[in-house]
Amino acid sequence: MTAGALLTALGSGLAVSVELLEALAIVLAVGVTRRWGDAVLGALAGVLVCALTAALLGPVLLHGIPIDSLRLTIGALLLLFGLEWLRKAVLRLAGAKARSSVLREFAETEEELADDPLPPEGEPDWAGRIVAFKGVVLEGVEIVLIVSTLAERPSGPAPALVGAAAALALVAALGVWLRGPLTRLPETEMKWGVGVLLTTFGIFFCGEGLHLHWPGGEMAVLWLGALMAAASFTLSRAVARPR
Repeated sequence: MTAGALLTALGSGLAVSVELLEALAIVLAVGVTRRWGDAVLGALAGVLVCALTAALLGPVLLHGIPIDSLRLTIGALLLLFGLEWLRKAVLRLAGAKARSSVLREFAETEEELADDPLPPEGEPDWAGRIVAFKGVVLEGVEIVLIVSTLAERPSGPAPALVGAAAALALVAALGVWLRGPLTRLPETEMKWGVGVLLTTFGIFFCGEGLHLHWPGGEMAVLWLGALMAAASFTLSRAVARPR
């Protein structure tokens, strides 16, 4: 596996892990606060919407856009996601914004549902289902977009799909223990890593779409990634210094 493919798998895995953890926290909060059956039904409906989105998005990317335009589109999408993740991560690392917390998502969802009375047994809990559905869709659509975009690399979809599958297995295992492992995850640092990788691939793809010949070919993602990591870390230190 090439360096580019490894970074694709890593970027996909990290992005999917973070988004799945946030979706998991919301669904678990609904299950604990309300009923597990309604939480699962809402989550499954969200998964179905995300699956339909993936099924529609793939053919559009593969057959609807010329190769150079496709590379520019992929690059722009990755930059859109990557720079936003990187901006928030830099502020969090600098202490200018609260660090990411999956358990905070859990607590906020519990609080959101606290004032909504639970219907009698046997009646559907639409409030719980909608919250679980919304949590899965909001995080899931972002997963679909990131993984679908990374899967369109010249090396094929395998690295992005392998990374996503590994993340799914990891998050499923963490969900068994919930609080202990989740509180120990360096979520802010994980999001910073995702931002670096997505931004790196975004720059790389935009360059390819503009017929720019990167020094080192596909290996350019390594030095581009190192530059992005160094620049963003230095920026976070600069933002933190006055504080």
